[in-house]
Amino acid sequence: MSDLAPQARYEQFVELHRGPDTFIMPNAWDVPSALLFREAGFKSVATSSAAFAATLGRIDGIHAVSRDTHLDHAALLTSVSGLPINGDFEDGYGETPDEVRATVDAAVARGLAGIGVEDTTGDPSSPIRDFDDAVRRMKAAAEAAHGRIVLTGRTDNLIWGVSDLDDTIRRLCAYAEAGADVLYAPNLPDMASIGAVIRAVAPKPVNVLVSPKDTATFAELQTIGVRRISLGVDPYTHALGAAQAAAAKLVRGDLTALASHLDFGHIIDLIKGGAGRATDSWSPIAT
Repeated sequence: MSDLAPQARYEQFVELHRGPDTFIMPNAWDVPSALLFREAGFKSVATSSAAFAATLGRIDGIHAVSRDTHLDHAALLTSVSGLPINGDFEDGYGETPDEVRATVDAAVARGLAGIGVEDTTGDPSSPIRDFDDAVRRMKAAAEAAHGRIVLTGRTDNLIWGVSDLDDTIRRLCAYAEAGADVLYAPNLPDMASIGAVIRAVAPKPVNVLVSPKDTATFAELQTIGVRRISLGVDPYTHALGAAQAAAAKLVRGDLTALASHLDFGHIIDLIKGGAGRATDSWSPIAT
């Protein structure tokens, strides 16, 4: 895969959503994971606000990770991998539409190809924003994003226990009308609800979160019209699960527990290659 300038990465990301093929966009949590996804052949990568927060010992969704910290992280993945990176940016880091607009502008300036904005508040006692407030914020994000970065409009109703599918669809339709390029509702419970969302916001593309517990196949999701599949925290927990299993053996004296087909020298080679793609403003090797 060739390395692309920011506008070209944006245009490539746009084309991925135009299809007709469904594509998987894995969520990276650090530079090596992004580079391994690139090596495997993925054409774009997303951040995961939850996984990234966990690497810092923090909790997602309560503004425990600052906008600038997340921007630095996403920009690093962009510069080293050379891939179109979609930033999972919680509620857009803004109480007001103007603040959300500023976040989108900052993401464009840092070279991201996509950004997700949720209708959350950061307050677990009242986690979902009022409908009208959420739409105003999405409209501001869309005005800033237009022609520069792919905006994903996301409702977290289902994550926070609001199981009203009609309200979820109402919100997604409003975000589409406000100018969001992609629509996303994590944790849709079944294929029927996924299909209902796709029909409601058509022709705009829909992202679906998939976990190993789901029974739907890639072919089935593609058949009903899912355009983009993301994986959330599962790549990160998969890696941690391998570490957990090895630790349980190692503590009992099994010195072979950490055997792996992945040699650290290969990671170094990937990082060295990534350093050649990194912008002059940041390089993991040059210093």
